[in-house]
Amino acid sequence: MSKFRTLDDLGDIKGKRVLVREDLNVPMADGRVTDDTRLRSAAPTISELADKGAKVLILAHFGRPKGARNPDMSLARITRPLQDVLGREVTFIDDCQGDDAADAIAKLGDGSIAILENTRFQSGEEKNDPALIAAMAKLGDLYVNDAFSAAHRAHASTEGLARALPAYAGRAMEAELKALEKALGTPEHPVAAVVGGAKVSTKLDVLKQMVAKVDHLIIGGGMANTFLAARGVDVGKSLCEHDLTDTAVEILDAADKANCTVHLPYDVVVAKEFRSNPPVRTVNVHEVAADEMILDVGPNAVEALGDVLKNCRTLVWNGPMGAFETEPFDAATVALARTAAALTTGGSLVSVAGGGDTVAALNQAGVADEFTFVSTAGGAFLEWMEGKDLPGVKALYAE
Repeated sequence: MSKFRTLDDLGDIKGKRVLVREDLNVPMADGRVTDDTRLRSAAPTISELADKGAKVLILAHFGRPKGARNPDMSLARITRPLQDVLGREVTFIDDCQGDDAADAIAKLGDGSIAILENTRFQSGEEKNDPALIAAMAKLGDLYVNDAFSAAHRAHASTEGLARALPAYAGRAMEAELKALEKALGTPEHPVAAVVGGAKVSTKLDVLKQMVAKVDHLIIGGGMANTFLAARGVDVGKSLCEHDLTDTAVEILDAADKANCTVHLPYDVVVAKEFRSNPPVRTVNVHEVAADEMILDVGPNAVEALGDVLKNCRTLVWNGPMGAFETEPFDAATVALARTAAALTTGGSLVSVAGGGDTVAALNQAGVADEFTFVSTAGGAFLEWMEGKDLPGVKALYAE
């Protein structure tokens, strides 16, 4: 695959209308943004284009309005919060296609910034409708995609426009793609992957892909119980997909053939009920009682996994090791994350993590800033780990 174009390839853009796809789908409560991570992530691209004299026209979705106008999902609500993050004026334009939008854009001065109305108010957005793509493309001279988290969707504003106008990756998209290439495209071996989370069923494709690409596969969370059961361990009342044990055996066999070492916990933290700080025991996996459930990986296994990471050069992480939202079952995730962070800051490990729960877990451990790269994308990060082409990314590469 040839190289994707970035803002460095733009040339003189003074007075040019640049349609910039951002992810402004931020959580809100009582009319206020409760987490502005995505707005801050969008800021470098928006500011750079405005500083170069472009008319910056931001395209984004908000919520799931299903192709109809809904005032509760209007991007007018994001205008002020974005203005506060950027420290410069942001105009709101009440449509993302059509003559009224074109007239409003024509009145903008060079270097100004505007948010166009929610792309998902258009019924053609999620269908990647050629008529909508053409109508949107009329509003711009160039297209920049800075929303990796929406890149797994082939929508009009993520994929269609990239084919209708000269297309470039924004700074956040560029950082994401470079990190992903470093972690799984052409990584330095040995490579480890941590794959956690509740269910094997949601990560089957990831697990199958990983055993062929990495040297060490560390399985945590509820899905580890399914693999333990597949190896004949009685996991008591633990969350476990007993109907998938045959699939787990297939994945273990595939790992053997690919010389990938699969790491499952050999000591675990168990409790009879799932709540904050219940009575717990740390036991060997073969000592789990019939009325107990496994809720975290034990300290001996975590120490051994830390030793595995010390011998690796690259780490990809998706999903927690235990039920990390509830104390004390965050201990394994926090301990392993801190080991990975220390190895990263020490220069021996490239660490890339992604997915909503993963980001929350790394923040809880206080080490998100010490990883090489942390992706806030959920579905797109997972599909990338599954080895799938992301339509919004593919369209940015020069043919």
